[in-house]
Amino acid sequence: MSDAPLVSVENLNVTYGKTHAVRDLSFTIPRGEVFGFIGPNGAGKTSTIKVLATLLKPSSGRATIGGVDVVAQPEQARRRIGYMPDFFGVYDDLSAREYLHFFAAAYAIDPARRDAVVRDVLALTDLTEKTDAPVDALSRGMKQRLGLARVLLHDPDLLLLDEPASGLDPRARIEMRELLKELQSLGKTIIVSSHILHELGQFCTSIGIIEAGRMIACGSLNEIYHALNLRRTIHIQLTNPSPELAQKIRVLAGVAAVEEHADRYVVQLHQDELAPEDLLAAIVALGARVRMFQPDAMDMETAFMKLTEGKTA
Repeated sequence: MSDAPLVSVENLNVTYGKTHAVRDLSFTIPRGEVFGFIGPNGAGKTSTIKVLATLLKPSSGRATIGGVDVVAQPEQARRRIGYMPDFFGVYDDLSAREYLHFFAAAYAIDPARRDAVVRDVLALTDLTEKTDAPVDALSRGMKQRLGLARVLLHDPDLLLLDEPASGLDPRARIEMRELLKELQSLGKTIIVSSHILHELGQFCTSIGIIEAGRMIACGSLNEIYHALNLRRTIHIQLTNPSPELAQKIRVLAGVAAVEEHADRYVVQLHQDELAPEDLLAAIVALGARVRMFQPDAMDMETAFMKLTEGKTA
């Protein structure tokens, strides 16, 4: 397989009249990555995704998917993508099976294969039990999964998911997150935009933070944490605390600070230098007997707030 990135965006600009929605945007996404696109409303996320989906022509710049120019060769590009907008229409008078068969025909999937393909995507999105259910009887979370099943019918290389968890309850968001992890394990490359920043941090391999149409940070989570010098807080209770043990923890590589409280240690880690699980192994090796080890959530909100100013295009 080629080492070339699956997605390449170079100096992309999108304007709507006097509004400059996307400004000289450039980034690449390797195959098999989950790229989280973060930004406030009006930042340019949806415009960028629509360009990649061949639904919007940029004012200037270039975007390719697997080497295919999305403007010059839109039909070829569409064969490589599965696009799910934040709000998509479903046909309420159809069953889930009929809905998927309709789109399988639109994707020109061989009629002899359609039944098997529809069964496979229903199983993958955990909708087998809803095969004959009317679409209008499905919950919003199930409709979102049905929309994802639809874009998987033609086995695209790239999934473009614009706010896939929008409007979902907590359980449905967790189910969507686990489904995206499974799709990544199957080799799919995914671009997902979301305002639920801490959830993106749990499964994205890289993050792009966009504001006022410009990419202000892009890279792996650790690269962004390192650039911002972000720290992770760990609360630790030991059955054998001592000043000597606290000092040994304090000098571990990647530990920024250790505060000694009456009932616990509060340890600050450099997130890009020492993972919490490695800290746990290290303090056990020092002879600590651990009663509690509780990392605070290292959420993307912190990075987002430090990097952005709340501007829109």
